[in-house]
Amino acid sequence: MSRDRFRALVEDLLDKAEITVDGPNRWDIQVKDPRLFRRVLTKGELGLGEAYMDGWWEADQLDEFIARVLRARLDREVRRSWSTLMTVVMARTLNLQSRRRAFEIGERHYDRGNELFRNMLDARMNYSCAYWEDAYSLDEAQEQKLELICQKLELEPGMRVLDIGCGWGAFGRYAAERYGVEVLGVTVSKEQVELGRRLCEGLPVQFEIMDYRDLEGTFDRIVSIGMIEHVGYKNYRTYLEVAHRCLADDGLFLLHTIGGNRSATSTEPWTQRYIFPNGMLPSIAQLGPAMEDLFVMEDWHGFGAHYDRTLLAWHENFTSNWHRIREQYDERFYRMWRFYLLSSAGAFRARHIQLWQIVLSRHGVPGGYRSIRRLSRAEAWA
Repeated sequence: MSRDRFRALVEDLLDKAEITVDGPNRWDIQVKDPRLFRRVLTKGELGLGEAYMDGWWEADQLDEFIARVLRARLDREVRRSWSTLMTVVMARTLNLQSRRRAFEIGERHYDRGNELFRNMLDARMNYSCAYWEDAYSLDEAQEQKLELICQKLELEPGMRVLDIGCGWGAFGRYAAERYGVEVLGVTVSKEQVELGRRLCEGLPVQFEIMDYRDLEGTFDRIVSIGMIEHVGYKNYRTYLEVAHRCLADDGLFLLHTIGGNRSATSTEPWTQRYIFPNGMLPSIAQLGPAMEDLFVMEDWHGFGAHYDRTLLAWHENFTSNWHRIREQYDERFYRMWRFYLLSSAGAFRARHIQLWQIVLSRHGVPGGYRSIRRLSRAEAWA
């Protein structure tokens, strides 16, 4: 097939999303290398992302370009490469999130360097969706998210709280400071533990490097913020069984997760290769059976649109502070990370993926659970 024919096919596809090749709009794709068209048609999402990393195309508003592509469902029309299909087959036949592989995500993503995340995230280093209800800055929106979680968990002084996938301890630090609780945070990242311990020094917050399957003990409350995305569909039931085992009879468990609109057994190939190895977004249909006969679902709160704004704030921080860390990385990493942040923002804007906070109890809250959606600024910044 000729190069012109590849271009014509891509132009026809993009026309469905009202995107023009080399067009005047900020979301239009500007092609720098004509080999792009064949690469996209033969390798799909993987080819598109890698071509951006290689400088083969640009878009002034990359996030909106991706949002338009996903709204038009063009991702379902482009052929997948053989290597991508093999990844799907492996995900269905192997347990890519087994104990043996549990620490890969820490080594390949979270241990990329604390300075990268310091220069991208908010002051408390929350690496999950902020809550922008009545918030005007990233720091404020992340504090509101932490306060929202604390209130949903109905924390009281002296409670023992387990944080599965604790990151750098943003939740633990906040909950210990504001609510007087004791927190055990577990993660698979050495870098997170090293910095988290320094940030939480003097507080009743402990960190352990541990696979979630090895957790023992009983806790008054459990929180999991952005962790189950690394668990994999073959292990959702095991993950929920661990939480059930560790939760006190009258306890509450808050699960904060990105979610997919349809059930999947593998992740998008570019993200799998470059950002979150062995990652996977759960669907409602997959979480339901995993919870069945273990928990009572007390509350299910969706606010995926807030992640669009969070990712744009991270992108602004990353690009503004790039000069501080550029000696540790190269230009291809810079383009890779921008594509990750902006394409993710576009995916949430298109409502292609969601964000859920789910509150669970073992036996049901007597008299019913009080759902919380809105906080006053005074509560969030008390």
